[in-house]
Amino acid sequence: MFRIGSGVDFHQLVEGRELWIGGVLIPHTKGALGHSDADVLLHAICDALLGALSLGDIGAHFPDTSSEFKNIDSKILLQRTYALVQNEGYKLINADTTLCLEAPKIKPFAVKMQQVIASILHVSEKDISIKATTTEAMGFVGRQEGLVAYATVLLQKVVF
Repeated sequence: MFRIGSGVDFHQLVEGRELWIGGVLIPHTKGALGHSDADVLLHAICDALLGALSLGDIGAHFPDTSSEFKNIDSKILLQRTYALVQNEGYKLINADTTLCLEAPKIKPFAVKMQQVIASILHVSEKDISIKATTTEAMGFVGRQEGLVAYATVLLQKVVF
């Protein structure tokens, strides 16, 4: 049995914060604002995984009102989310993601992001697709006020 899930996440970009995307620290003049480290890509993947199995959303499992998750590394959130998926008897087949931001360019960091995400989700780097696009200077992304990530995952029931 297969299940498909999709996720999306948005974060403001502000000065004075680090920019974590896909579990990788990216040098930039702005960082994402959030209760955790605000890793927009990992949050979108978490929501896609949870959505595939109708397990709610990232906010239900890791509320931004809880001090437990204040400044938490989103790689931990992804590990905990994937543990929920595994507890339901599923495994990841692949993930396809898209980042929307004007700057910085993501391509130099994409391979490292694939490595980080693949290691957490126990798949090959080739099973993690990371793409990036701009919004051609339109909207809040185009004005560099924020960034967006989309993720789609395919899960398969583990048969013993």
